[in-house]
Formats: sequence, structure tokens, C-alpha cells
Amino acid sequence: DCERCQCHSEAKRTAILYTLLSQNLTHSRGGRSPGHQRCLCHQRRTVCLRTPHVTCQAASNVLVKTISFMKNLPSFHLLPREDQLLLLDSCWVPLFLLGLVQEMVTFEVMETPAPSMLKKILLDGQSKGQEPERTQPTLAAVQRLQCCLNTFWSLDLSPKEYAYLKGAILFNPDVPGLRASLYIESLQREAQRALQEVLQPLHPEDQGRFARILLIASTLKSIPPALITDLFFRPVIGNADIVELIVEMLYEITGGQLAP
Repeated sequence: DCERCQCHSEAKRTAILYTLLSQNLTHSRGGRSPGHQRCLCHQRRTVCLRTPHVTCQAASNVLVKTISFMKNLPSFHLLPREDQLLLLDSCWVPLFLLGLVQEMVTFEVMETPAPSMLKKILLDGQSKGQEPERTQPTLAAVQRLQCCLNTFWSLDLSPKEYAYLKGAILFNPDVPGLRASLYIESLQREAQRALQEVLQPLHPEDQGRFARILLIASTLKSIPPALITDLFFRPVIGNADIVELIVEMLYEITGGQLAP
């Protein structure tokens, strides 16, 4: 990963700027010796979208369709509002990712420029009370995300399979704090049963498809919401809270796009 790394070269060690930065990093890590510091090249392996305008627009469209899916479910609106909000907060990421797969949204990333070392040194200790710098997704995290999406594409789900799988994901009775967990569990069972019934005529020879779909769907829940927010929506919404915006879309906005 660091084939061009010069962090440990003699020239780098004697550079004044590197020396200052090393002292700064050692101080921030509680006085660790240089031998225990991580390679600076590894720390800089953060990424951003290669075409943010195109990809963020596509992601915004998918999110709007995801919220529309919830709004069009009468059984969802029969739930207590508190349960609706808990399900929304818990399930919006896997539902959004299913939307990316269904809409065949692809994207590429590129490494972001390394933060200015000189800026870090000069501004060290002066950022208290200021807004924290935005986090950037790591290359490893994005690769895990793309692996999940590619696995779903290999399933080649039909529109009905997508619809019932979304219902099974949305109505998750295991979300803590639900008031109507038993009713939500019955809705999940109903969605899973409908998914099984769809699979039988479509894939009669593939007896393990239902279990495989649910297993792969469970991997979507492991994708952190912060990664999805930082990668697809932070360039558009800035420091706004994505969940608050989604709630507004669900209860107030009848249609449209995310706006800066």
C-alpha cells in the first residue's frame, strides 16, 4: 500500500516540516515513540466521488424513491409515529442501498488530497469552538460497500423481489424501543412469505435462493450510516442532519430533490 512511502527515509526524517509534524502527532497520541506511529500514507487513504455532481444527483433520486416507498405503505402509517421514526432511523441505509442496486447506480471514487501538514501545524490548538472538519470515507470502507452492491447485482432480483425484500427489511421487530413490535413482526413475516411465494415460480430450481437473499440483505445492515452520508449526501447537504431531512421528506415533502 505504501510502495512510494518515504515516511521512514533519511531525507524525510531530517526535514524540518516532517520533524514538526512528527512532534505534533506524538503529542496528540500521548507521547508514543515514532516506532509505534502509523504510516502517514495509510492515514491519507481517504476517498471521494470521482463525479460527485452526477452520483449525488442519482443518490438523491434513489433516496426520494426510498421515502416514497415508505409513504405508500398503509401498514407503515398505521404504526405509532414513534415506531415509524425508529424504523426509519434503523432501516433507511439498507433500503437506500437496495434502491442503488435496483436503479443500477454505479460510482467511482478517487483518493482525496492529503490534508496540508503545514496547515495542521499552524492551526493546531486554534480550532477549539470551530466546526469540526468533515470526515472522508476510507478506500477500504468504500470497497466493502461496492462488494455488497456487486453481490446483490449478481442475484438479479425482479421488481417484486425488491418490493417484498424492502418490506422485510423495513418492518424489523428487533429495533429497540418499538411499541408495536408484535404487529411489526407479523408484517415482516407477511413480507417474507410473499417473497417466498414470488420465488417459487420464478426460480423453482433454486431452493436456496430465499435464504441466500436474506443472508446477503443482512450485510447491508453492516454498512455504517456515516459512510453513506459522507459519500453520497455530505457534498449536497453540508453539515445538515441527514435523518432530519429524511423525516421532513417523509412527513412534509411530497416530492423533489435534496437541496444544499
